[in-house]
Amino acid sequence: MAYYGIASNLVVYLTMRLHEGTVTSSNNVTNWAGTVWMTPILGAYIADAHLGRYWTFVIASAIYLTGMGLLTLAVSLKSLRPPPCDSSDCNNRATPLQIGIFYAALYIIAIGTGGTKPNISTMGADQFDDYEPKERKHKLSFFNWWMFSIFFGSLFANTFLVYIQDNKGFSIGYGIPTLGLAISIMCFLIGTPYYRHRLKGESPLTRIAQVLVAFIRKWGVPLPPDSKDLYELTVEEYEKSGKLRIDHSHSLRILDKAAVRSGPNSPWMLCPVTQVEESKQMLKMLPVLIVTFIPSTLLAQVGTLFVKLGTTLDRRMGPHFHIPAASLGAFVTIFMLITIVVYDRLFVPAVRKYTKNPRGITLLQRMGIGLVMHVMIMVIAALAERKRLDVIAEHGIADKDKAMVPLSIFILLPQYALTGIADAFVEVAKLEFFYDQAPKSMKSLGTSYFSTSLGIGQFLSSFILTTVSDVTKKGGRKGWIQNNLNAGRLDYFYGFYALLSALNLLGFLLVARYYVYNAEVSESETEELRKVVNTEVHPSREAEVQDAGDT
Repeated sequence: MAYYGIASNLVVYLTMRLHEGTVTSSNNVTNWAGTVWMTPILGAYIADAHLGRYWTFVIASAIYLTGMGLLTLAVSLKSLRPPPCDSSDCNNRATPLQIGIFYAALYIIAIGTGGTKPNISTMGADQFDDYEPKERKHKLSFFNWWMFSIFFGSLFANTFLVYIQDNKGFSIGYGIPTLGLAISIMCFLIGTPYYRHRLKGESPLTRIAQVLVAFIRKWGVPLPPDSKDLYELTVEEYEKSGKLRIDHSHSLRILDKAAVRSGPNSPWMLCPVTQVEESKQMLKMLPVLIVTFIPSTLLAQVGTLFVKLGTTLDRRMGPHFHIPAASLGAFVTIFMLITIVVYDRLFVPAVRKYTKNPRGITLLQRMGIGLVMHVMIMVIAALAERKRLDVIAEHGIADKDKAMVPLSIFILLPQYALTGIADAFVEVAKLEFFYDQAPKSMKSLGTSYFSTSLGIGQFLSSFILTTVSDVTKKGGRKGWIQNNLNAGRLDYFYGFYALLSALNLLGFLLVARYYVYNAEVSESETEELRKVVNTEVHPSREAEVQDAGDT
């Protein structure tokens, strides 16, 4: 709720209160959101290598709360915000101090989210024991319901909080999520004695780097014909460290050179098979990560240009109520929540009978369905914008940027609704895929792939928006994207996005075609592993799940 309480209506605050233009305000939103989603890489590293997930989350939550408090002050105190504008020609610009404090608060929040986002969902998944069949089965639905809870908070932000911000002021509108964040942190701390905790281990980035360095240094060394000749630690050594051994696989075989016995036995020259396999699992997900960048840019449009277009339309609902433009984002959440429930309770059980897949369909198939919808969303958005521009031309108000277009804001509803349905496929599958396919010792890093996708997507959105704006202004033309949206051509921009999404879909299909999933553990193997854990490696498992009082 705290993050969406800011992000949902931030472009409106930057435009109306800090008096920024269309491109500037949109890019500032996406650059901040990009930072929010990129810092989890650092948070995952700190959690996996130094502090553990629990303490990383606790410390980051304190930073997050500090940023929220400062942001609330920045929009509340008169000395920290510029005076309002009464006309389109506004000279009441924010001072460097006002801008500095406002953006400092935003980026303190971004640092805080870097430690919370990759660790809280991973900690939640860690509460399920992979060695207990019932808990393992429940874990398959965890990310569906995790995203359900996240977007329930988003729904509250897009309706109640946005209305408060537009009608009662941003002081109260930011103060409520700040209080909510403080309460949620307290609730998390109360549950401390009951959590399962994974002990911190070696840095996953260092372990991957060791494999790559060893591979490069042994580039000319031939691979043995039998994988059993590769270097590997004994089962007893893994038991002592509380880790599980990973069997050799045939994917990315060239990296096996890192485990060939040749030369010195330093960690940067010789790596065990399990470490090589962990690196393979992380590296083979990179092509999937890359083809999620363009879909992530679409999410940036929902929080920027979609909202700004809504401010130009007729937002009346009855004689006395005007729906906030950002509140249409609630329909993204509503349709996503409905889709998740239908998918989890109806679609998966029905399809599972035919596919024999516990998830109904594979994670990449689920993601692909959502990417098809992304192309449809941008086509629908382009058609809706063409209709808006036709109405503007009919009434001769293209040069009046403050004029309300006599067209209901609900013409944008189809693109919002389909975005919500697509998110239930793309975003949930993306989060679960990167967690599921990451090795057990690198789950936080795997989860950070999800946030990295969103972060790079936000920065890429800024780049695309700026580039299209600059290119279409060449030759003395007005350009597609203007501060006065009534005189722009966003229908062309959305058409360009539809083409970009279609090309990206083709790339995704190619990547998905050749992706090899990690080996699934069968029910019988799970039972055997459970017995081994309970009888042979129980002490290390005890250390892995000890409560915070023992850490």
